[in-house]
Amino acid sequence: MPEKRQPMTRSEMMGNIGSRNTKPEMIVRRGIHRLGFRYSLHRSIEKCKPDLVLPKYRAVIFVHGCFWHAHQGCHFFRLPKTRTDFWKKKLAGNVERDKKFNTMLMNSGWRVLTIWECATRNQTQETLAEQIAAWLRSDEISGFMPSELERLN
Repeated sequence: MPEKRQPMTRSEMMGNIGSRNTKPEMIVRRGIHRLGFRYSLHRSIEKCKPDLVLPKYRAVIFVHGCFWHAHQGCHFFRLPKTRTDFWKKKLAGNVERDKKFNTMLMNSGWRVLTIWECATRNQTQETLAEQIAAWLRSDEISGFMPSELERLN
Protein backbone atom coordinates (compact mmCIF):
# COMPACT_ATOMS: atom_id res chain seq x y z
CA MET A 1 0.00 0.00 0.00
CA PRO A 2 1.51 3.39 -0.99
CA GLU A 3 2.51 5.67 1.83
CA LYS A 4 0.27 8.71 2.28
CA ARG A 5 2.08 11.98 1.68
CA GLN A 6 1.61 14.64 4.32
CA PRO A 7 0.72 18.14 3.12
CA MET A 8 3.61 20.61 3.20
CA THR A 9 3.69 23.01 6.09
CA ARG A 10 3.72 26.73 5.40
CA SER A 11 7.36 26.85 6.48
CA GLU A 12 8.35 24.22 3.92
CA MET A 13 6.37 25.94 1.16
CA MET A 14 7.86 29.35 1.91
CA GLY A 15 11.33 27.82 2.12
CA ASN A 16 10.96 26.44 -1.39
CA ILE A 17 10.36 29.87 -2.92
CA GLY A 18 13.54 31.14 -4.57
CA SER A 19 14.75 34.72 -4.62
CA ARG A 20 16.30 34.61 -8.09
CA ASN A 21 14.96 33.79 -11.53
CA THR A 22 11.37 34.13 -10.35
CA LYS A 23 8.57 34.27 -12.91
CA PRO A 24 8.08 38.07 -12.52
CA GLU A 25 11.85 38.62 -12.84
CA MET A 26 11.99 36.48 -15.99
CA ILE A 27 9.10 38.44 -17.53
CA VAL A 28 10.97 41.71 -16.94
CA ARG A 29 14.27 40.32 -18.19
CA ARG A 30 12.80 38.87 -21.41
CA GLY A 31 10.83 42.02 -22.13
CA ILE A 32 13.66 44.53 -21.86
CA HIS A 33 16.19 42.20 -23.50
CA ARG A 34 13.87 41.95 -26.50
CA LEU A 35 13.96 45.78 -26.72
CA GLY A 36 17.77 45.74 -26.85
CA PHE A 37 18.63 46.56 -23.25
CA ARG A 38 21.56 44.65 -21.78
CA TYR A 39 22.08 44.13 -18.08
CA SER A 40 23.98 42.24 -15.41
CA LEU A 41 22.19 39.99 -12.96
CA HIS A 42 22.45 40.28 -9.18
CA ARG A 43 25.69 42.29 -9.33
CA SER A 44 26.80 43.54 -5.94
CA ILE A 45 26.56 47.33 -5.59
CA GLU A 46 26.71 49.17 -2.28
CA LYS A 47 26.23 45.96 -0.24
CA CYS A 48 23.07 44.96 -2.09
CA LYS A 49 22.35 42.86 -5.15
CA PRO A 50 19.66 44.35 -7.41
CA ASP A 51 17.90 41.91 -9.72
CA LEU A 52 19.09 43.79 -12.82
CA VAL A 53 21.92 46.30 -13.19
CA LEU A 54 22.12 48.50 -16.30
CA PRO A 55 25.47 50.32 -16.06
CA LYS A 56 24.95 52.21 -19.35
CA TYR A 57 21.92 53.92 -17.80
CA ARG A 58 23.37 54.00 -14.27
CA ALA A 59 20.17 52.23 -13.26
CA VAL A 60 19.17 49.21 -11.19
CA ILE A 61 15.88 47.33 -11.19
CA PHE A 62 14.38 45.42 -8.30
CA VAL A 63 11.53 43.00 -9.04
CA HIS A 64 9.65 42.64 -5.76
CA GLY A 65 7.14 39.96 -4.86
CA CYS A 66 4.03 41.64 -3.48
CA PHE A 67 3.93 39.30 -0.48
CA TRP A 68 7.62 39.27 0.46
CA HIS A 69 7.97 43.04 0.26
CA ALA A 70 4.54 43.86 1.77
CA HIS A 71 3.01 45.73 -1.16
CA GLN A 72 0.39 47.73 0.73
CA GLY A 73 -3.00 48.00 -0.95
CA CYS A 74 -2.21 45.21 -3.41
CA HIS A 75 -4.63 42.30 -3.64
CA PHE A 76 -1.67 39.89 -3.91
CA PHE A 77 -0.49 40.87 -0.41
CA ARG A 78 -2.27 39.40 2.57
CA LEU A 79 -0.74 38.84 5.98
CA PRO A 80 -0.96 35.16 6.97
CA LYS A 81 -3.51 34.39 9.67
CA THR A 82 -1.07 32.22 11.61
CA ARG A 83 2.08 33.50 13.32
CA THR A 84 1.05 37.07 12.47
CA ASP A 85 3.60 38.67 14.80
CA PHE A 86 6.43 36.74 13.13
CA TRP A 87 5.26 37.73 9.64
CA LYS A 88 4.72 41.39 10.57
CA LYS A 89 8.27 41.59 11.92
CA LYS A 90 9.76 39.66 8.98
CA LEU A 91 8.01 41.71 6.30
CA ALA A 92 8.64 45.04 8.09
CA GLY A 93 12.35 44.12 8.09
CA ASN A 94 12.22 43.48 4.34
CA VAL A 95 10.54 46.86 3.73
CA GLU A 96 13.13 48.69 5.88
CA ARG A 97 15.99 46.93 4.09
CA ASP A 98 14.48 47.92 0.71
CA LYS A 99 14.30 51.58 1.78
CA LYS A 100 17.89 51.48 3.07
CA PHE A 101 19.21 49.95 -0.16
CA ASN A 102 17.28 52.42 -2.34
CA THR A 103 18.68 55.35 -0.39
CA MET A 104 22.24 53.99 -0.49
CA LEU A 105 22.06 53.38 -4.24
CA MET A 106 20.57 56.80 -5.03
CA ASN A 107 23.17 58.51 -2.83
CA SER A 108 25.81 56.72 -4.92
CA GLY A 109 24.36 58.08 -8.14
CA TRP A 110 22.30 55.07 -9.20
CA ARG A 111 18.73 55.33 -10.46
CA VAL A 112 16.36 52.81 -8.85
CA LEU A 113 13.23 51.25 -10.35
CA THR A 114 11.04 48.90 -8.33
CA ILE A 115 8.72 46.65 -10.28
CA TRP A 116 6.05 44.93 -8.24
CA GLU A 117 4.94 41.40 -9.05
CA CYS A 118 1.40 42.67 -9.72
CA ALA A 119 2.71 44.87 -12.57
CA THR A 120 3.91 41.72 -14.33
CA ARG A 121 0.47 40.13 -13.96
CA ASN A 122 -1.79 43.08 -14.73
CA GLN A 123 -0.50 43.98 -18.20
CA THR A 124 1.15 42.44 -21.20
CA GLN A 125 4.87 41.74 -21.23
CA GLU A 126 5.28 44.17 -24.16
CA THR A 127 3.47 47.01 -22.37
CA LEU A 128 5.52 46.51 -19.23
CA ALA A 129 8.78 46.40 -21.22
CA GLU A 130 7.85 49.65 -23.01
CA GLN A 131 7.15 51.34 -19.67
CA ILE A 132 10.50 50.17 -18.29
CA ALA A 133 12.28 51.36 -21.46
CA ALA A 134 10.60 54.77 -21.15
CA TRP A 135 11.77 55.02 -17.53
CA LEU A 136 15.32 53.99 -18.44
CA ARG A 137 15.47 56.65 -21.16
CA SER A 138 14.07 59.31 -18.81
CA ASP A 139 15.86 61.35 -16.16
CA GLU A 140 13.79 59.99 -13.27
CA ILE A 141 15.88 59.02 -10.26
CA SER A 142 13.43 56.46 -8.86
CA GLY A 143 10.16 54.88 -9.82
CA PHE A 144 7.62 52.17 -9.08
CA MET A 145 5.57 49.97 -11.38
CA PRO A 146 2.68 50.09 -10.96
CA SER A 147 2.80 53.68 -9.78
CA GLU A 148 0.82 54.72 -6.70
CA LEU A 149 -1.74 56.36 -8.99
CA GLU A 150 -2.26 53.20 -11.08
CA ARG A 151 -2.51 51.02 -8.00
CA LEU A 152 -5.19 53.19 -6.38
CA ASN A 153 -7.41 53.20 -9.46
